[in-house]
Amino acid sequence: MKNNEIRPEKFHFQKLRLRLRKIRMKCLCSGEQMRLRDDDDKRSELGRDDYNVSSTLSAAESENAKKLENGNIEEAELSLRETSSLNYEEARALLGRIEYQKGNIEAALRVFEGIDINGITVKMKTALTVREERKHRRRSKGGFVTAPPPSMSKHAVSLLFEAIFLKAKSLQRLGRFQEAAQSCRVILDIVEASLAEGASENVTGDIKLQETLTKAVELLPELWKLADSPRDAILSYRRALLNHWKLDPETTARIQKEYAVFLLYSGEEAVPPNLRSQTEGSFIPRNNVEEAILLLMLLLRKVNQKRILWDAAILDHLSFALTIAGDLTALAKQFEELSPEILDQRELYHTLSLCYQGAGEGLVALGLLRKLFSEREDPNRISGLLMASKICGERAGLAEEGVDYARRAIGNLGSECSQLDGAARLVLGITLTESSRTAITETERIARQSEGVQALESADMTNPRVVHRLAVESAEQRKLDSALAYAKRALKLGSESDLEVWLLLARVLSAQKRFSGAETIVDAALNETGKWEQGKLLRLKAKLRLAKGEVKDAIKTYTQLLALLQVQSKSFNSAKKLPKGYVEGLRSLELGTWHDLAHIYINLSQWRDAETCISRSRLIAPYSSVRYHTEGVLYKRQGQLDEAMEAFTTALDIDPMHVPSLISKAEILLELGNRSSISVVRSFLMEALRIDRLNHSAWYNLGKMFKAEGSVSSMREAVDCFQAAVTLEETMPVEPFR
Repeated sequence: MKNNEIRPEKFHFQKLRLRLRKIRMKCLCSGEQMRLRDDDDKRSELGRDDYNVSSTLSAAESENAKKLENGNIEEAELSLRETSSLNYEEARALLGRIEYQKGNIEAALRVFEGIDINGITVKMKTALTVREERKHRRRSKGGFVTAPPPSMSKHAVSLLFEAIFLKAKSLQRLGRFQEAAQSCRVILDIVEASLAEGASENVTGDIKLQETLTKAVELLPELWKLADSPRDAILSYRRALLNHWKLDPETTARIQKEYAVFLLYSGEEAVPPNLRSQTEGSFIPRNNVEEAILLLMLLLRKVNQKRILWDAAILDHLSFALTIAGDLTALAKQFEELSPEILDQRELYHTLSLCYQGAGEGLVALGLLRKLFSEREDPNRISGLLMASKICGERAGLAEEGVDYARRAIGNLGSECSQLDGAARLVLGITLTESSRTAITETERIARQSEGVQALESADMTNPRVVHRLAVESAEQRKLDSALAYAKRALKLGSESDLEVWLLLARVLSAQKRFSGAETIVDAALNETGKWEQGKLLRLKAKLRLAKGEVKDAIKTYTQLLALLQVQSKSFNSAKKLPKGYVEGLRSLELGTWHDLAHIYINLSQWRDAETCISRSRLIAPYSSVRYHTEGVLYKRQGQLDEAMEAFTTALDIDPMHVPSLISKAEILLELGNRSSISVVRSFLMEALRIDRLNHSAWYNLGKMFKAEGSVSSMREAVDCFQAAVTLEETMPVEPFR
């Protein structure tokens, strides 16, 4: 091609490259304000013909020019068309972007640092707040004239915003995170001030400007986190989510998710947000967890509305947050609201069963697991069977079903996983020993109990739960030396619940009538246990003192326990929601304490104090079988047998398996001496022994019943019953082993 045939677009490209070259040299060497094209440059460049342009370009320079992205050239051309010339800041913005895209981060930063951000901030705000569609006029002598245009175009603002953003990115890559955050914040400050003056259309109408703004909003909190400034990061996250930046849904979702993750795992406790325009009655999060839960629930709602794509991590983080918040029922509700295409039905049943089991709704969880087992293919089959077996093992009436689940789990498991095998044998041992309590015959009971102990012994003996369970079984079989050894071993292994091991150890010692040693164990446990967990220990200590005959000290300890429970109740009323099981445990402990005190005052014949204790328990649980039984004991000691019988009957109406009430009704019938009621007495006592075969009081009253019959065979039966009662009383703990 001849020189005079050079295409116009190629000539324009060469002319533009020369122009940028001059700008680059001046920007790198001088910090003075300059114009890219003064009048002399214009004349000289316009007078240069095609031959001069071609001779100026060397082969190496042409190759470097080709490396410039087409977008950069087009951007430069657009700027030139709008303003006819580039000012100093715009030129630096263009050159800095070129250096950044080449990977010359330090060179790019030197170019960006030459831009006087403070000096052009007002111009950028003015350019953003001017409304183009409305002509601003002012009156003059000759009439109306159009107001002068802004000194900076929206395109120039977009170019400078990008420069500020790239400066922040350059500082980030160089490890200067705080400076990067401060640079990035400038963009948000300018836009926020402009939006306050009604510049929404000017900001959101420019695609390039909106893109840069979106990136800056998302980058700022990340920079503050890198700068180890968590409070600034939290403020930036809230600023990003509460201001009207016109972010796209996916970007907003990313920010919400990252903020929730930061709240949950950063360890920095955020100050509750101060929302100026808060609707009355609206929810305001009080701490990190509540704020994170709110964000994650909003994300789940967006997923259900198909505004954003499904992200399994959202559900994982929400599960963690609601678990530590102690509200697994709310977590179950979130799972139930998920669209069917998001979560497989079998996975849903399994997860819901975990939620309800953790929330203390074991029977609901079991119902879901039963539905799960009806499916032919179930990826969670083994874990589901083990959970179902565990739930059944906690309920005597379902123990048989639990044995079946545990055996099915072991059969499906094979030798794949030793840990799951140990867990399966543990739940099998628990369900077998529980089912032995409801066995019809003594032979069947002994067989199940023996098999259960063997299953426990074949489990992982380094697991403190296994050793603790063996200690409980040994204690209930009155193998106190073995129980003591197992309890000490469980404590040494570091049980999952050291409190329960301490309690079992003291109870075993009390069964050996070593009350002082048991109290020493309780004192040691009190030193090792948190304040809110000391209630059971204090109650056991009071009972140990009572067993030693130290009645005043026992009453003093009970008083200390009641004071602790009162403070605990007030503290928890203002705290976050507590697990259902924990609240019920505290309520049961307070109820038992009042009944213990009532029995002490009954034995001391202090009727008014006993009645006060009973009335206090009535406020806690109006329909309690234990309270009605205590009332019956009070009436009986006062000689009011009819009232006592009525109270015991009411207790059994509430709980037909309440052993003390069964025994107390039998005692009154025996005292009345009516031989026609012997069969009724027998039925009460046999039912009590079916439920609790180691109850010495039931054996003793059964002996009295046989003695009252007067026959030779019945007298032999009476002797056996009295011997059993004496043996059991000698090894009876001050409170049940579990």
